[in-house]
Amino acid sequence: MKIAIVGAGGIGGYVGAKLALAGEDVTFMVRGANLAAIRRDGIKLIMNDGVEHVASNVRASCNYDEPGPQDLVILALKANQVEAVALDVPKLFGPDTVVVTMQNGIPYWYFHQHGGALAGRRVESVDPTGKILANIPAERVIGCVVYPASELIAPGVVHHIEGERFPIGELDGSDSVRVNRIADVFVHAGFKAPVLTDVRSEIWLKLWGNLTFNPISALSHATLVDICQFQLTRELAAGMMREAAAVAQTLGIGFRVPLEKRIEGAEKVGKHKTSMLQDVEAGRGPEIDALVGSVIELGRLTGTPTPHIDTVYALVKLLARNMEIQAGQVKMLATVH
Repeated sequence: MKIAIVGAGGIGGYVGAKLALAGEDVTFMVRGANLAAIRRDGIKLIMNDGVEHVASNVRASCNYDEPGPQDLVILALKANQVEAVALDVPKLFGPDTVVVTMQNGIPYWYFHQHGGALAGRRVESVDPTGKILANIPAERVIGCVVYPASELIAPGVVHHIEGERFPIGELDGSDSVRVNRIADVFVHAGFKAPVLTDVRSEIWLKLWGNLTFNPISALSHATLVDICQFQLTRELAAGMMREAAAVAQTLGIGFRVPLEKRIEGAEKVGKHKTSMLQDVEAGRGPEIDALVGSVIELGRLTGTPTPHIDTVYALVKLLARNMEIQAGQVKMLATVH
């Protein structure tokens, strides 16, 4: 299968390397040092048991006109990076090209084939200009939930931390030929890729933790176990999760894991820095709207109040604004007395 991976960060690099090692025809769409490293050396994958693999049979390009039509395009960028490539991604499309979206949070296509009064609506917090939906049509999309953790530790070098599960599903819940074909390709590469009849419920389950622990950790510079074991932040996380569950319920979503068990699961992860905290510490713009703003938007659409989420959103957006003003480095400015 001809597969283009848009982005070769932790997840894109991990997925692309495993697919290439399994014999798929993989092209990474990347730029800068990553592009040069992959072209020169292939992509190196260091597994969590220390075993190293090098996929040297991969291509890398920054020119979307170059690879030609693909069977599968995997969007492995963060949600706030997708709009920047929305005009280029269609250059990879043939008549039957499928797009698998690997973004956290509420996806831009959420209301496509959703049913009800909100069917077909664009999620404006994720796709404010409509450019993504217009250029990467939801009809091509198969939803995906990303559970593994991995990181890009050097250009062209990915360290796999944990996990191998990528549940996928058609937006209408159908058991289609194309979704099963992609599941087979993923399984052949060593992933777990169950085909879901309700991928939105799985998206909410993953989001339930991300929308709470990510911004709280970014604001407090605390790890998961710190947040969960400090009573005030544990209560804040629970309040945010209750509000999100109320929003989800109005959209027909239930959670198969109780709230307290979800918090206990985060606590057991230990001294883990969330991706948003890692971004803040590295001076990168944090991914906020897909994880937090989108839930507020859906709350407004359904008439569901989200006061805890609103407050945390305001604070983390101010943090991001200050990072932008200060070129990524957050520090207190000197005052004159």
